[in-house]
Amino acid sequence: MEVTGLQTPSPGADDLGPRFSGDDLERTATDVLRALGASDETARVVATSLIMSNLVGHDSHGIVRLIQYSDWVKSGQIRPDGQPSVVSGRGAVANVDGAWGFGQPAAQLATKLSIELADAHGVSAVSISACNHIGRLGEYVATIAGSGKMGMAWCNSGPVVAPFGGAGRVMGTNPFAWAAPLRDGMVVLDFATSKVAEGKLKIALAQGHNAPPGSLIDSSGQPSVNPADFYAGGSLLPFGDHKGSGMSMLIELTAGLVSKMGSSVDPGYLGGNGTLLMALDISSFTGLDSYFEQAETFRREAKRIGGGPQQVDILLPGEAEARALAARSRDGVVVPVEIRRQITELADELGVDLGRFGSR
Repeated sequence: MEVTGLQTPSPGADDLGPRFSGDDLERTATDVLRALGASDETARVVATSLIMSNLVGHDSHGIVRLIQYSDWVKSGQIRPDGQPSVVSGRGAVANVDGAWGFGQPAAQLATKLSIELADAHGVSAVSISACNHIGRLGEYVATIAGSGKMGMAWCNSGPVVAPFGGAGRVMGTNPFAWAAPLRDGMVVLDFATSKVAEGKLKIALAQGHNAPPGSLIDSSGQPSVNPADFYAGGSLLPFGDHKGSGMSMLIELTAGLVSKMGSSVDPGYLGGNGTLLMALDISSFTGLDSYFEQAETFRREAKRIGGGPQQVDILLPGEAEARALAARSRDGVVVPVEIRRQITELADELGVDLGRFGSR
């Protein structure tokens, strides 16, 4: 078993195996999603979102999610024909109903709405109810930053994380994302409040890797590095001890309750992602030219000063993903053999020919 860091994308650390282009993976995901009952447009939106996660180095939120989504369609958690809509709003605040369909279309609608409301009011807040898994949270704040605004997002999810000092599952992995625009790019922060995201454990398990020490406990509350112990009833641990634990709890009370999805331990909790998006129009607070000039100064000086005498290559949030995107767009993506095998089984069940991607 190999110990691997699961939080930072590492473009050069792919396992040996065939490489697939983003287009190849999108076709595979789109075909499977259509067979699961998604419309052509919904399948395209969800597939594009999943495969972008692979391309930026976050395989935990990539094509592997087809397996989970299939299970949720079978159980009725995901209604493939569910279409999101705006159901309420007042001034800069709005709510999107995800209709328990695939989560990505609902999150994209909420993102678009948050940008429009921030244009009109300077700031905006949009929640999403009846919402299934929306994928990588950073995708949506990056879209907001791409419009020249700051974006923030929070969401809760099913209980898999023990609070600081405890052993039982109380919080979700509850990610937080924040993006700020630059004149020629953006800074994008996106992390789970657990030490590792659950999906990264799934990838590690498929690859025969260990989890980082201090990231999980087994069902008896003992420290473990074996991802299988989590799936046997163990719990993830929060990052930063009490800091990550407290942040996760506030996300339960904010995104979970404001979205009307409920906290992860509420007896009426129905799963999914209780999501809250916010956008801030920078020009409503300060001049854009001044902001971009100062932001560039910060980026330049953070790298120069932070690099120290050895001029270490300092990465701002989002730069690792940008490098992974360049490398994987050029070289392709390796999908673990076990994940390909499981997706192939699913495709066979659905009558979908995966061509070269198939693994038997």
